[in-house]
Amino acid sequence: MIKLRDLEYLDAIEIHRHFGKAAEACHVSQPSLSGQIMKLEEQLGVSLIERHTRNIMLTPAGEQLLEKARKVLAAARDLEMTAKTLGDPLAGEFHLGLIPTLAPYLLPLIMPGIGEKLPNLELYLHERKTSELLKLLDEGKLDALVLPWLDEMTGFEAYDLFNEPFVLAVSKKHELANRKRIKLEYLSGHKVLTLEDGHCLREQALGYCFSAGADEDKHFQATSLETLRYMVASNIGITLLPQLAVTGQPETGDIRYVDFQHPAPSRRIVLLVRKNYTRLECVRVIVAVIRHLIK
Repeated sequence: MIKLRDLEYLDAIEIHRHFGKAAEACHVSQPSLSGQIMKLEEQLGVSLIERHTRNIMLTPAGEQLLEKARKVLAAARDLEMTAKTLGDPLAGEFHLGLIPTLAPYLLPLIMPGIGEKLPNLELYLHERKTSELLKLLDEGKLDALVLPWLDEMTGFEAYDLFNEPFVLAVSKKHELANRKRIKLEYLSGHKVLTLEDGHCLREQALGYCFSAGADEDKHFQATSLETLRYMVASNIGITLLPQLAVTGQPETGDIRYVDFQHPAPSRRIVLLVRKNYTRLECVRVIVAVIRHLIK
C-alpha cells in the first residue's frame, strides 16, 4: 500500500528538482528519501524519476501520479485539520494567501478585526502572484485566498468581499492633473505604465485602458505599485492604481490621484476556497470581518 509519506517525498522532488533539497524539506536524510522513492517505483512497476548528473525530473508516469497524489495529500491535510478543530472550529492553523498589489494595503485594515473575532486562530499569511496562489490552494497548501476575481477561478468557491475602484495616477505636470474627475475615454491616445507579467492587476488595468483607446508603455514594466508611483511622480507616464493603494497616501508635490466618473473601472475582490472545503466557520467569520471593515 502506498504511504502518504512516499507521496510527500515525490511532491518535494518535483518542487525542488534535487534529492538533497527535497530531503531537507521533508526532514529526512537524502539516502532515506532516495531509497523510499526506489521502493515506490518497484512497488508500482514504473519509473517515476529521471535521474541526471546535475538535476532530476519526473517521468510522464511520475507527473500523472503526482497530480493524483497532491489531491490525496490535500484531503489528508483537510482531514487532519478538521480533527484538530473539532473541539473549537475557530481555532488551529489557517493559511491565507494574498497578492502583492492587495496585501500591504488591505492587511493593516483587517488584521486587528480578524484577531479580535478569531483569537484562537493561528493565521499564516502568504504573499504570491495569482497563478502561484491558485496552484497552492488547489494543492491544499493554503486554506483560502483574498484576491481579485478572474474568469479562470470558476473551479473554486468564491465569497464576494468588495469592489475596489481604480484611480488614475498622474504627475501634477500632466494635462489630466487638473481635472476633478475624468471619463475613462480621456485616456485615449495616452500610454500607460503597467506591472510586469504575472500580476492580475496588469491584465485588468490594461483591459480598461485598451477599451478606452490607450496603449501600454512597453519601455518599462514595474515589479510593484510603489515603483509605478515613483515613475508617475517623475512624469515618466501615467497608470491606474487600486483605491486601497492610494487611501491614506497623501498627494505629494509631484503626483495627483484623479477619480473616474461613474461607472468607475474597478476590480471585484473575493475570498476563494476549494469546493467542498470543510472549515467554513472560519471562512464565514473572515468574510464578515472584511466586509464590515471595508464597508
